[in-house]
Amino acid sequence: MNAGATKKTSPIAWVPTAYFAMGLPFVVVNMVAVLMFEGMGVDNASIAFWTSLILLPWTLKPLWSPFLELFKTKKFYVVTTQILTGTAFGLTALSLTMPNFFAPAILFLAVAALSGATHDIACDGVYMSELTPAQQAKYIGWQGAFYNIAKIAATGGLVYLAGWLIDRNLASGDGSFAANRSAWTAIMAMLAATMTVLGIYHIFILPSSEKKGNAAPAQKRRASDVLRELWSVLREFFTKRHIWVYILFIILYRFGEGFVVKIVPLFLKAGREAGGLGLDTQQIGLYYGSFGAAAFVLGSLLAGYYISARGLKKTLFPLVCIFNIPFAVYVFLAWLQPTAGWMIAGGIVLEYFGYGFGFVGLTLFMMQQVAPGKHQMAHYAFASGIMNLGVMIPGMLSGWLSEKLGYTDFFIFVMAATVPAFIMAWKVPFVHDDKKKIPEAEAAALTDTEGNP
Repeated sequence: MNAGATKKTSPIAWVPTAYFAMGLPFVVVNMVAVLMFEGMGVDNASIAFWTSLILLPWTLKPLWSPFLELFKTKKFYVVTTQILTGTAFGLTALSLTMPNFFAPAILFLAVAALSGATHDIACDGVYMSELTPAQQAKYIGWQGAFYNIAKIAATGGLVYLAGWLIDRNLASGDGSFAANRSAWTAIMAMLAATMTVLGIYHIFILPSSEKKGNAAPAQKRRASDVLRELWSVLREFFTKRHIWVYILFIILYRFGEGFVVKIVPLFLKAGREAGGLGLDTQQIGLYYGSFGAAAFVLGSLLAGYYISARGLKKTLFPLVCIFNIPFAVYVFLAWLQPTAGWMIAGGIVLEYFGYGFGFVGLTLFMMQQVAPGKHQMAHYAFASGIMNLGVMIPGMLSGWLSEKLGYTDFFIFVMAATVPAFIMAWKVPFVHDDKKKIPEAEAAALTDTEGNP
């Protein structure tokens, strides 16, 4: 699958499309499928349980990421999983026409989830192995922007289109179930076509400078060999120089966000007598889904060029500041409880811009300082999994804490929770040159020698 692909292929030709393809499966399985099944009469308990369960591959993907480096090339997995995900969406569309559609639809969406999670690993691997550190910094904004454009396209555009189709079908005399089934079948077919076309496109455009795999042929390897390799990958990751400092920094970087992310929508909707802003759902959707999303994309794009011009080491502390300080707008909003829509929207736009701008710094840090080595693709996947702890742990506590403190004091607490990230960003050590691409052989040697700090 290397037809027409060379290292001279401009990253702009494949970074946006590859990361759009990365974002689409996750948001469809996580959010769009919920609306689809609800419209088709599935009970809420079944929807919540099964659409949550099939997200498991995105949590567990680090466990099989080392296997992808043993066989075939990263490009092979990117292209194959895109086409497989398209096929799974197509089969989901067909399953919706069956009398007992729920079980087969969940099964095919689970295949899309497994394929999508595998695609994430391989796609990040291509990005790291085919681009120099300067290029990684330059295009990191495009990466984040198009991942989130996929989310906007799915939760905004496709859901809106589904609603329009449902209304048209109802106007034509269809019952509710038939109207929903027809509309969502069309949406899933569109998703199938989109993913398949992207896969075919990347056959010709996605670069690949690799030989076919890093290991012996699959038929000559035993399960014990693969498990031994997995253990080696894990051991190398957790014995890298400064790895425990890096793990702590990765967790703390998004710690404040973890508290905020669940509470802000509740704060915006809560009545003024309860300390909230009393917005309705349409206002929240407009401010968050439109203005906020646009600000996020703009911030992501600008950050890539900012880091490219100065290097990650010089920009890491400002990036942490830009990421965390805008959370202070919620202290302001909770304290004053303004009624002017422009003021509320402006605060959300500021926070989202900072979020988009600052988030790419963490992504690039994991790519350039945590991942390099013989198993960089797997190690980046491990780092991504650890990063989620920085959001999950405070998110689990945020509801209880906001009830105890009230919104104003809660957001003040959030600002205090960001302080450790500032301190670590100022002091965190850099092992690898953020301006120089590390050859694989040298990177492997660095991994070996850095096992004993």
